Amino acid sequence: MAYSCHPERGEVREHRADVEGSASMTLRCGRIKYTNDLPIYAAFDAGIIESPGRLHADVPARLNAMVLEGELDLSPVSAFTWAKHAGELVLLPDLCIGARDEVVSIVLVSPKTPAQLDGARIAVTKESASGANLLRVILERRFGVRPTYETSDDPLSEARDGAAALLIGDRAIDALLSMPRDRVYDLGTLWHEWSGQQAVFAVWVSRRDTYEREPEAVAACMHAMTDAYTWSRSHMDAVVAVSQRLAPRPAGFYEEYYGKLNFTFHLAAQCGLTAFCRELYAIGAIDRIPAVVPEPLGVPA
Repeated sequence: MAYSCHPERGEVREHRADVEGSASMTLRCGRIKYTNDLPIYAAFDAGIIESPGRLHADVPARLNAMVLEGELDLSPVSAFTWAKHAGELVLLPDLCIGARDEVVSIVLVSPKTPAQLDGARIAVTKESASGANLLRVILERRFGVRPTYETSDDPLSEARDGAAALLIGDRAIDALLSMPRDRVYDLGTLWHEWSGQQAVFAVWVSRRDTYEREPEAVAACMHAMTDAYTWSRSHMDAVVAVSQRLAPRPAGFYEEYYGKLNFTFHLAAQCGLTAFCRELYAIGAIDRIPAVVPEPLGVPA
């Protein structure tokens, strides 16, 4: 199967202007608390670039909920969450978290092949929405099987005990490095082999009311993040050093890992997200297929 593309870390604080009557608010901004987002945020952490927003780090599922509940103004969210709530969330340009093929940090661990999982129980992490729905798409649409999905507080332990489990983030990397490779299936690879498209797992959004009320603040936050990512691309050794301090891995791991990820929301990534939305609609996970058209950013004053 292949698609052609026709693109049509801190605490949350009170949301207020820093100065009464200020033209712009300091936005509450989310960040993913895994090592996979460090190329976006390392320059902020190092004090090289100042973030215009107040950063709050959390797992993807919690960031999804906080944006929808109005506790954050701007954040990376799962691609699935944006697709399901595209009317409420503004898709922002330039940045995403995805992979050209292998993603490494989103895996299915199973003693059986994906094609043998019809009716099987799969322990699913509570931390991901895109990963869980991409797994559904792959199993139901590519392999024609319908397992039973059960959320688990510790899917890595279940995987080590021999159960089928979906893992994301650093736990997925732990499984990849410690478990037999013939039991670990990379969801980015499974998706790319079947669809011919890149995978997009997270996109940056703002709440629609924030985008309409505070366009300059939204633009300032996104421009700062793209500047931070530009810095990281020229200082990847510093990003790798931080990653090794946070979650030590074998020598060379992070260089290879970050090389596989895609952080730029370019045309190929938008095509991949469009294909994912079509498949989400096909399995009934979303009610309509949203247009993958990022909204423009103004130039901050």
